[in-house]
Amino acid sequence: MRSNSYLFLLICLVCLAFQASATEPDSSEVKYHQYENDLLSKEFHKGRRAALRELLPENSVAVFFSNPIRNRSNDVDFKYHQDPDFYYLTGLKEPHSMLVIFKEKQLIDSVKTDEIIFIQERNSKLEMWNGRRMGRVGVEKLLGFEVIKINNEFADFEFDFSMFNRILHKPFPVDIRDDNRDKGDLFSLIMHFKSKIEKAAFIDDKMLKEFTAKLREVKLAQEIVFLRKAINATVSAHIELMKALEPGMTEYQSEAIIEYFFKTAGAEHPGFPSILGGGENACVLHYTSNRRTLDSNDLLVIDVGAEYHGYTADVTRTLPVNGKYSVEQKIIYNIVLEAQSAGITACRAGNKFWDPHNEATKVIQKRLKEIGIIKNSMESGLYFMHGTSHYLGLDVHDPGLYGNLTPGNVITVEPGIYIPYGSPCDPKWWNIGVRIEDDILITSGQPENLSGKAPRTIEEIERLMKEQSLFKILR
Repeated sequence: MRSNSYLFLLICLVCLAFQASATEPDSSEVKYHQYENDLLSKEFHKGRRAALRELLPENSVAVFFSNPIRNRSNDVDFKYHQDPDFYYLTGLKEPHSMLVIFKEKQLIDSVKTDEIIFIQERNSKLEMWNGRRMGRVGVEKLLGFEVIKINNEFADFEFDFSMFNRILHKPFPVDIRDDNRDKGDLFSLIMHFKSKIEKAAFIDDKMLKEFTAKLREVKLAQEIVFLRKAINATVSAHIELMKALEPGMTEYQSEAIIEYFFKTAGAEHPGFPSILGGGENACVLHYTSNRRTLDSNDLLVIDVGAEYHGYTADVTRTLPVNGKYSVEQKIIYNIVLEAQSAGITACRAGNKFWDPHNEATKVIQKRLKEIGIIKNSMESGLYFMHGTSHYLGLDVHDPGLYGNLTPGNVITVEPGIYIPYGSPCDPKWWNIGVRIEDDILITSGQPENLSGKAPRTIEEIERLMKEQSLFKILR
């Protein structure tokens, strides 16, 4: 009987050991899945949470949720992309998570804290399928949080949200799937949060968006480092395509060259679907099919951006497929270039966000009237129908307040002229589409063109397109 008891005890110990290994590993494994050595520091994210806390009203709480997992088709999901605000504040890239930030410290489990994060639990079986998780130890050591709870604990988390004067959260995502086997998934976190704030007096789903926009529109030094890396990778890709482009190539082959250079520079992926529109497709603003074969007389609009550690570039050039702009193409191209130069000049601290757009628009209106494409300034909207600038950062269209330009803002300047087939002008202009876009850092002095190494003038581009490319040899 004694031997049976020892055997039973041994089996129990083995089972407990296995259960432990399926959840949280020992701390020696924490950095095993961190292959990058230049990620944003935990001090950066902690500082951003502190900056947000300064903006919160007295006696308030802010709640953030991770992004949903998006389904591509059947049982295949898209590669996961974290909610940029959530990543900005935490550094966590995992789903099914929740961040709670208090204006004033609260007593949670006998610990005074001004923040709690709810995360996925380690699970060795699931991690073999879907990748490693940080778990409590990783989030504590790598991200610097002190009060960490597992997401399935939130359902029974006893906390009175009604004691706050304001409860702030962003609008809830609408495309969340419910895993009824997991009471800690995003669907459950939001469902239980809604039930816990039912008796609250003041709930706001707009204020946080303004607060995070105020923070994110001014880039800190670490962010600008990543933006420079993303932009430099994008510029290198543009330069190589200028050398490689020739009639008979397809839009998707052009795209392949661009994205090859993204990857070789260390970028994780494009920051948005790459736009490579030739011929008539140059007049489609967000054309992403990229399947057309390029003809000799086509212009090719290349609007692309590498994403490096979450931060994306956005740079556009317009190239003649045969290496030389036609007379009409030159005229339109130089109008856009003049408009862009005027816009960049207006990128000065203290100017209004929309000043670059207004200056670029004046040039386009004046020049289009001079060459007879329009009769009055109001008609310019037929051929230039979008804004000239947007903020740039963790989103290609980053949030901001659109007030006065401030040192640390990074914005695009991207005027364009698009004259599709059948436009009410001389047919010689039809199917000419030109956009030129650069990424501009607002400083206390002159604006810095972060993407300025990518040739912009006709002379520079035509000269570079005569150079040999390895990709031409391979074709």
